Amino acid sequence: MKIIRYFAFSSFVFVFLASFGILKAQAQIPKAEPQMTKNIAEAKENTAGAKIENTVSAVSNVSNETKENEASVNDYSNLSLTRVGIQMSQTQTLSLNEAIRRALENNNDIEVARDDVRFQETQLRSLLGAYDPILSLSPTFSRSSSTSSTASNDFRLNAGFDKLIQRGGGNISSFFNNSQTGRNSQNNTSFNQTSGLGTSSSTTYISNLGVNYTQPLFRDFKIDNTRRQIKIQRKRLQQSDADFRRQTIEIISRVQRAYWDLVFALRDQQNRAANLNLARENLRQVEARITAGSAAPLARAEVSTELASREGDVLLSTQQVSITENTLKTLLLRDPNSPEWSQAFMPIDKPVYSDEPIIIEDALKDALDNRPELRRLRLQREINVIDIDFFKNQTKPRIDLNSTVSLGGLSLGNQTDDNLSVSQFSGNEELLRQRLNSLLPLNQQILNPQFPVQGLPNSLNGGAFRSLQNLFRSDALNYSVGVTFQIPLRNQTAKANLAGAEIQQNSNQAQMRSQEQIVISEVRNAVQAVETARQRVLTARRARESAEIQIQGERKLFDVGRSTTFLLFQRENALTNARNAVIRAETDYNKALSDLQRATSTTFRFNNIEVDSPVDEQK
Repeated sequence: MKIIRYFAFSSFVFVFLASFGILKAQAQIPKAEPQMTKNIAEAKENTAGAKIENTVSAVSNVSNETKENEASVNDYSNLSLTRVGIQMSQTQTLSLNEAIRRALENNNDIEVARDDVRFQETQLRSLLGAYDPILSLSPTFSRSSSTSSTASNDFRLNAGFDKLIQRGGGNISSFFNNSQTGRNSQNNTSFNQTSGLGTSSSTTYISNLGVNYTQPLFRDFKIDNTRRQIKIQRKRLQQSDADFRRQTIEIISRVQRAYWDLVFALRDQQNRAANLNLARENLRQVEARITAGSAAPLARAEVSTELASREGDVLLSTQQVSITENTLKTLLLRDPNSPEWSQAFMPIDKPVYSDEPIIIEDALKDALDNRPELRRLRLQREINVIDIDFFKNQTKPRIDLNSTVSLGGLSLGNQTDDNLSVSQFSGNEELLRQRLNSLLPLNQQILNPQFPVQGLPNSLNGGAFRSLQNLFRSDALNYSVGVTFQIPLRNQTAKANLAGAEIQQNSNQAQMRSQEQIVISEVRNAVQAVETARQRVLTARRARESAEIQIQGERKLFDVGRSTTFLLFQRENALTNARNAVIRAETDYNKALSDLQRATSTTFRFNNIEVDSPVDEQK
């Protein structure tokens, strides 16, 4: 215990003596004067001429430094915001409705879809042409001659009228044939039948007028290949109309998105430029403080760094304006060489906002009723039903009713219709009879009696007009009725086609279910996007108000020297970002509404657009 007390007392004495020695040493060291005082004392020792020289030098240095700083500020103020290929003096204002109208008139993708509808219309008219009546006329003149015979001149004039009957699949064919032939002509089949009438004419006139009608009774009665192709083409025409509507809705949606992107890009450029101007003003204030000696030159570097960063933001925002503007021009302009490519588009519509919520049940109903993709699949299902009906019909046997009704007219030329007497022997026979009679006794002479022959009937006496008149005599009617049976023994082709159509029907149903699920998913996502964008607008507006309050307070603190340029820049950047967040949320809300209109296919209704259908579906 004593040892501890002794050690503590010795330590206290040692510390006391050491402290006393240090104080004594400090008292012996001469006191150093402050650097400012030393500089002033040295300045007092200088001559008056030296004072004037130093003053002029100092003023010159300050002047040069000020000029350099002003040049630095001017370098930032001369920032070029011009865009390549754009004449800023030529500005064209554009509303959203005007942009949609111009896209409907000029967009090349819409024109391609519109031309496809027109092409399908021509294909339908081409198929309907199968039921157009056909009138045929074929005049023919022929001359026939052979050795040691008189030449024969023949003339034929045949006419016909053919037409397919759409209802029932019948085929009607009418004919009107006229011929004029010589007696020794191979075409004169009626001469031998009329040679006993005592005609002396060498010309025969024949006329025929009639109708052939063929009516399917079993196969091809309800539907045949021609009617099948017409029904399918009508559905394909409606499918092309659905594709046109889908393409138009897609283009309008892209126009709306590009329009609001351009609105945001221009507003973002304005906000970035305003933020850059704040940095320039801060640089001027810092330069003034440095000149006055209240701020260190290091502050200039800090402001210049921030100024360069904001300058880069402005340049990037200008580039984004060009990108969005070119995207919009691609949708609105028809000609790649249009002078409007060099004009600046200035949107005049502001983003809209509504607190009204979207009812998802109504949106789903609109989508399932209006989506062109679903309409196309429904039409494809109807096409499949047409194929099934046709191939079922082709598996049946063919039973056709064939009928013909005709009128025949005949005339044998212009000649007398008096009764004639004809000798029993004439020509060589008469010469032989006379030779025999010269050898025979008188009572055994061979006589040549005269036989009366009735003259040509008046109905056959005449030319071509008489033949035409004879068509309508009561004895000129001819008709025939028959039935044709055709029974396929196996008919594998029709059965295989029917089986393939039934497989396609099942595949179409699966595609329909899959597309409906895709549509429902898109609508739900679109409704959620609208609701999210609406909430973002409210949140961004509150953030902007808070950022404005913060920048005001930070500016006041900076003016009284209680804040730094770093904190001030942070507040300014935060305000710029908050303002951009508001316009981004508002434009995203409008883009979400556009996407919802596209997902529900209500774009035409909300934008007051009417689209005419190419054909009446009930036709």
